Amino acid sequence: MNPDNRNKRGRTSRLSKARLAEMIEEATVDAYGESEQATGWFTMIDENLAVPFETNVLDVAVVVERVDLDETEQIVAICKRGRSRQAIRILDLPLPTPPPAGADWIEAYRQWSRGTR
Repeated sequence: MNPDNRNKRGRTSRLSKARLAEMIEEATVDAYGESEQATGWFTMIDENLAVPFETNVLDVAVVVERVDLDETEQIVAICKRGRSRQAIRILDLPLPTPPPAGADWIEAYRQWSRGTR
């Protein structure tokens, strides 16, 4: 894979620069300001991410039931284990291997949020 597809943590991105640019445009078109940009990214992730799916958070198996916007306009994954639920920032959510369908939107959001704009 092209070394230009490495992100800041050294992991190889599955997204080409061209695809990333397309996704950023799609998520943020007509979005003025941080609030509207957060809503645009939330909408794309919510519409494309296949939920529920299982992942591990701190070596504990959880089910990601859905995504949401919290009161600070952070995109969060609503995770469930037994009867307990916890919101985890989507930027911090470990994804399983293989990732669920639509996880490329999370990857694009992560890259965009780190300043790859």
